[in-house]
Amino acid sequence: MDWSSEFPILNELVFMNHAGVAPISGRAASAMKIYANEAANFAYTQGHWYRRIREIKTAAAQLINARGPQEIAFIPNTSTGISSIANGITDWCEGDNVIISDVEYPANRYPWEDLKRHGVELIEVRQQADGHIDVDQVCNAITNSTRIVSLSHVQYASGFRINLKPISEMVHHAGGYLCVDGIQSVGLLPVDVQAMGIDFLSADGHKWMLGPEGFGILYINEDLIPMLHPHVVGWMNMVQAMDFGNYRFEFQPDARRFEPGSYNIPGMLALGASLDMILEVGIDEIWKRTDALTTQLCDGLPQAGYRVLSPREPNACSGIVVFEPPPPGSTPALAPGSVPQSDADLNVKRIVSELEKQNIHIVTRNGRLRASPHFYNQPEQIEQLLDALKGCGE
Repeated sequence: MDWSSEFPILNELVFMNHAGVAPISGRAASAMKIYANEAANFAYTQGHWYRRIREIKTAAAQLINARGPQEIAFIPNTSTGISSIANGITDWCEGDNVIISDVEYPANRYPWEDLKRHGVELIEVRQQADGHIDVDQVCNAITNSTRIVSLSHVQYASGFRINLKPISEMVHHAGGYLCVDGIQSVGLLPVDVQAMGIDFLSADGHKWMLGPEGFGILYINEDLIPMLHPHVVGWMNMVQAMDFGNYRFEFQPDARRFEPGSYNIPGMLALGASLDMILEVGIDEIWKRTDALTTQLCDGLPQAGYRVLSPREPNACSGIVVFEPPPPGSTPALAPGSVPQSDADLNVKRIVSELEKQNIHIVTRNGRLRASPHFYNQPEQIEQLLDALKGCGE
């Protein structure tokens, strides 16, 4: 089936920044328009929006193979979800440690760094020169003092996808937990929280899930929910939330305890529409199509004079392709995530600017070029990007 009709942006742009802020799907746009019209004409008198809550949580749970909607909380962004875990653990002790990589997006760094005030040590596993994060190095860093290993499933600046299963096994053996920033994988790659041994996962919906900014999902293994204390307390995370005058300070027994106040209803409806579409297409089909597009791009980049930096092994690649133009003069190429020379930095910015003039949208990250197509992009658009890059490199 041709899904391009769901994405009117195809009529305007060659858009390949789904790892940044993606266009919402046509279904999501329609859901928001319907909401706006109903809210303007009827306010909240019809009440049917709230019946979608469990349906959308069920769809999110199905997407990541959670046990059910009871393990899903709605959150405004990935940072809030990760902070909910970092601050939800109340028995941090001096000498505890948290393991991350040294190339995490800040949303998966600062909540853990903040725990230094409790005497918690932050341990960084360094990215290798080829952009990989070595699983054995992560596992070897785990000790009996490790409470959390928190990693991005896919790294934003390199596109590297890490094998989480051996890490979860090791940290569970040590008595700790695995927290995952899933914003660069959920909606694109098959994610199975049970098979991978993920305890906590946070992901905003505005990237690969094709929803609007400001609305995402937090997964919490339901066996661990009772041990977490919400770091924001409000009326809605209480068991008798709708009985306003009967005060009962008791948190919801499931993931709703991390939803302290009113929902972002338009965001919820829009993300729900996109999740329904993703499940209809099928996550395996989405990844198959996207993998074919990124492979086409990576095969063509060297012929256009560009060097691919993202790992391309079958179990390490993702929807993100990071690449660079030929370095000026004889300057050697730099590893993913390293700080580029100013001339090289200016060069990639110039290339992005030239592409924008042709309605082709990619971005720079850490001084490198980054393209991230989604399943609905067309092979012809990849060729258009490659042809434009050839012209930019001349």
